[in-house]
Amino acid sequence: MDELRIAKEDFSEFLNGLKDCYRLYGPVQQGDMVNFLPIQDAAELDLSFKNTVLSPKSLFLPQSERLFEYSLAPDRDDAHILKEAPRDDSPRAVIGIRPCDARALELVDVNFDTDKLRDPWWVKAREATTLVGLGCTSPCSTCFCTSVGGGPFDEAGLDVLLTDVGEVFLAKVLTDKGENLLKTGKAFETAEKELVDRAVTIQQEAATKIVSRVDTSRLAELDTLRLFEADFWERLHFSCINCGVCTYLCPTCWCFDIQDETHGLAGVRIRNWDSCMFPLFTLHASGHNPRGEKIQRVRQRFMHKLKYYVDKYENGVACVGCGRCVQHCPVNIDIRQVFQLMNEYKS
Repeated sequence: MDELRIAKEDFSEFLNGLKDCYRLYGPVQQGDMVNFLPIQDAAELDLSFKNTVLSPKSLFLPQSERLFEYSLAPDRDDAHILKEAPRDDSPRAVIGIRPCDARALELVDVNFDTDKLRDPWWVKAREATTLVGLGCTSPCSTCFCTSVGGGPFDEAGLDVLLTDVGEVFLAKVLTDKGENLLKTGKAFETAEKELVDRAVTIQQEAATKIVSRVDTSRLAELDTLRLFEADFWERLHFSCINCGVCTYLCPTCWCFDIQDETHGLAGVRIRNWDSCMFPLFTLHASGHNPRGEKIQRVRQRFMHKLKYYVDKYENGVACVGCGRCVQHCPVNIDIRQVFQLMNEYKS
C-alpha cells in the first residue's frame, strides 16, 4: 500500500473536506480529559493527547444503545411488535485512534462477528467506519502493548496509520477503505524515501519507550482449574470495591444487559454496558447468585481476560496493554501484577 505525506497545516482542511462523505469522530478535550466525540470542525481535534480516558469502543458498542421500539397502544395494528430503532449507518471516519484501541476492536469481534453469530448493530458500525490511526510517539509509563502482541505503531485493525514527523504526517494506507478515504481529499502526496526513513526511526524509538513488561508465556499451558483455585485470589480481591471502573474503561470488555423501558404506551428495548464486577451481574431470577462474593467476581474478570480467552480463541490475551485500568483503579489493583501472579503460578 502507498505511503503518503500531508503538511500539518493542510490536515484540518483535508478533514473538513471529508464532511460531505463521512461523519467525523476524533479525540476532543472534555474538561481535564480527552475522549472520542463527533466533530463538526477539525479545529476541535486534540491530537496531542497520550490516550483517552474512555476507549473509542463506545462508538461501536455505545454505553446505552436503542435497539428496538414498540407500542402498547391497544388500537394499533403493530401493538406489542418490536421494530428496529432508527440509526445512522452512513460512512464515518474515526481520526486519531490509537493502535491499541484499534487492535482491541478486533479482539471484541470474536464476540460480535463470528461464523455462528453476527450482531447486526456491531457489524454495521464496523462496516461503516474507517479507522485513521495515530501512532504513539510518547507512550504512557503504564502502557505494555508490546508484551501482548501490539505496539505503539501496530497496524492491526487500522485502515490508515499516521506518523507525526515534525511538520508533516506520514500516512500509510493499509486497506481499501483507507485508500478511498484519502482519495476523497487532494491534499496527500507520495512520501519521499527520506521521510519514510525518518518515520521508521520514530516508530522504532517509540517502541523502546515502552518500559512496562508482562510475561504471558505460560498462561496457555496452565491448568485452568488449579489456576481458578489459586491462593493469591484471596489476597488480590481484598482491596477491590467493585466499582467497575476497570471494565468501563477497558477497550476489550463487552458485557451488556438488555432492558425494556416503557413510558405510557411507548417503549424501547436498550442495550446497556454491564460489568462482571457488579454483584447484580449474575443474579438469577431465583435469587441465586453464582458469583455473589467479591473474590469470585475479581477472579472472573482476570480469568476471562488472561486464561479463558486464551484457551478458547488461541490468539493471545484479551488485553491490549493500554494501561487505563492501571491508571484509574481507585485502589491501585494493577493488571500487570496479576499477569505475573497468574503466569508464574505453580500449584
